[in-house]
Amino acid sequence: MRSHHRHSSSYVSFILFLFLFFISFSSSTSKLEPAKSEPKRKHSVSAILVFGDSTVDPGNNNYIDTVFKCNFPPYGLDFRNKTPTGRFCNGRLVTDFIASYIGVKENVPPYLDPNLGINELISGVSFASAGSGYDPLTPTITNVIDIPTQLEYFREYKRKLEGKMGKQEMEKHIEEAMFCVSAGTNDFVINYFTIPIRRKTFTIEAYQQFVISNLKQFIQVKILIS
Repeated sequence: MRSHHRHSSSYVSFILFLFLFFISFSSSTSKLEPAKSEPKRKHSVSAILVFGDSTVDPGNNNYIDTVFKCNFPPYGLDFRNKTPTGRFCNGRLVTDFIASYIGVKENVPPYLDPNLGINELISGVSFASAGSGYDPLTPTITNVIDIPTQLEYFREYKRKLEGKMGKQEMEKHIEEAMFCVSAGTNDFVINYFTIPIRRKTFTIEAYQQFVISNLKQFIQVKILIS
């Protein structure tokens, strides 16, 4: 009984960790300034670049063939002009607030938006896709953008910036960017419990380690790309 309680507590803690997990890679050590109505950059962070799932997807799923969309009311009720942008919330995402707080931009746009101008790209985008996860099986269930594809979009993003800024300036720009990732919940909610595919081959403890291993691999690949 105690062992079951201990495992349950460990699992709950792990889920909370994954849900709130927010990794920021940045060369900046400057103090963050409060957000203004018009963000003003007073720091060394050049851009915000985001990977993950619905917790940080500002609307990439609007541009792919999946049922995981929220570009309709009542989503966006508290967003500017009450617009349902594709964010899985009533207003702004945590990454929008972070971008505004550090003065990079007011809101982080989806990378797949075909109307994005080069200045929007330069100051940062989100590659995240609602329904995705670290387990490669998770996004195939929901037909969304997996983590490796998000990294491929990042490579493409760098090429676009290089075409505008040149290789040296682009590399400096990327070095000064803030990288954020928020994912992992769908791996458990969808892939382990709702559709118990992984439960047939993994204990909960083993699956935790499997997801963490994929997270570590993502970080290593991201560092190599950067």
